[in-house]
Amino acid sequence: MNVTTNDFFLIAPPLILALLGFAILLLGLIFPRLYRESLATLVLIGLAAALFFSLQNWGTSSALFNGMVVSDKFSSGFQIIFVIGAALTVLLSINELEKQYLYYSEYFAIILFATVGMMLMAAGSHLLTVFLGLETLSISLYILAGFRRDNEFALESSFKYFLLGAFASGFLLYGIALVYGATGSADLRALAESIRSGSVFDNPLLMAGLVLLLIGFGFKIAIVPFHMWAPDVYQGAPTPVAAFMATGSKAAGFAALLRVLIAANVFADVRWQQALWVLAAVTMTLGNIIALRQENLKRLLAYSSIAHAGYILVGVIAANEQGHSSVLFYLLSYTFMNIGAFGVISMLSDNSREALLLNDYRGLAQRRPLVALAMAVFMFSLAGIPPTAGFVAKFFVFGAAVKAGYLWLVIIGVLNSLLSLYYYLGVVVNMYMHEPGDEPAPSAALPAVALALCIAAFAILYLGVFPTRELETFQDLAASMK
Repeated sequence: MNVTTNDFFLIAPPLILALLGFAILLLGLIFPRLYRESLATLVLIGLAAALFFSLQNWGTSSALFNGMVVSDKFSSGFQIIFVIGAALTVLLSINELEKQYLYYSEYFAIILFATVGMMLMAAGSHLLTVFLGLETLSISLYILAGFRRDNEFALESSFKYFLLGAFASGFLLYGIALVYGATGSADLRALAESIRSGSVFDNPLLMAGLVLLLIGFGFKIAIVPFHMWAPDVYQGAPTPVAAFMATGSKAAGFAALLRVLIAANVFADVRWQQALWVLAAVTMTLGNIIALRQENLKRLLAYSSIAHAGYILVGVIAANEQGHSSVLFYLLSYTFMNIGAFGVISMLSDNSREALLLNDYRGLAQRRPLVALAMAVFMFSLAGIPPTAGFVAKFFVFGAAVKAGYLWLVIIGVLNSLLSLYYYLGVVVNMYMHEPGDEPAPSAALPAVALALCIAAFAILYLGVFPTRELETFQDLAASMK
């Protein structure tokens, strides 16, 4: 294998985070009483370094390590989203509830390893690299979901996630084997060359392999019917971990899915388009309908996450530059608004309980007006109300689909967005239209969580009012995805 120094420079973001993860594990062994605030500061410095190198590598396009990994605008764009999600998750972890057990260096190290897995999924140009990234991410999330070891719900969520995740990994690995058997290679460029010579449907072995790959990625992005794990896992996992799953993990799944779909050129055949059309419509509809009946805010956000996977899939189905760029803009916006919503749960939770029920938010505007205002911004953005980033993201995703001729899918998406107003605005109504409940709001100062909420709220409003620059950047990225 011909490896150069430049290869290591171009793969610096995941390399920095992996080395930092091992360093933090060693620090935890040497200084077992090291404050979690100190560990979090080290992690944030490492994430800042990874972000710097991702921006430095933005204009490059190079295959590394004999074509196993690629450094291009696509991978750099997703790396930026992963770093933002990980940094906000670290800030959310410095709260009162997690204070009881989050003094282990392993927690922060595993967040870094999970981020490395996401980066490998986005940068993988070989199916085995994508699989290794997926497993690195998945194993890290299995552990993080059950990190609150004295909580039966956390252990249950970790076990369920492990069982279903292992099942999905089997589908993915078997799909890779079938693709290799059909094309003689697991390299995505070789796959593209093989498909150019004939339709996927002319090769049943290749078609079966791609279907199994879609099932594996479908589990990671929680589309119907591979969504069953999400509500239980989100509810049981620690709140910062649930936020991390709902954002970074979903973005990594879409990154890998886009890589494979573009390489396989599946949208050249109308039958693939019809299948994904149905998946997107069913996913957004089922997610929104079940969310209507949720009283637990974590479960509500889980079903909301499923519905948003359907919206994002609309941009994937559009299969044009505007569609691909809108997917990245949507994922960036979704990272801020979803982590912000989970962040409010962290802000209002104390040593004894989490603020999970909608009744816990009754009269919040009178008790904690700034927190209520931030939550309202996140709910408005998730619902797609202007002038928030959520509105702009949906506008461009649906616009790309209309341009590609999927008018009826857009109509279904718009109707689902209207349906989602009921449960998103229900949270706002509880905060502003009802008297405070019996449970008092915690009075402890949480500067790290407050900082995360401020960053998320500002980003949502900025991307909603001034989206042009970011959209142009993502359109440039989408133009390079050929």
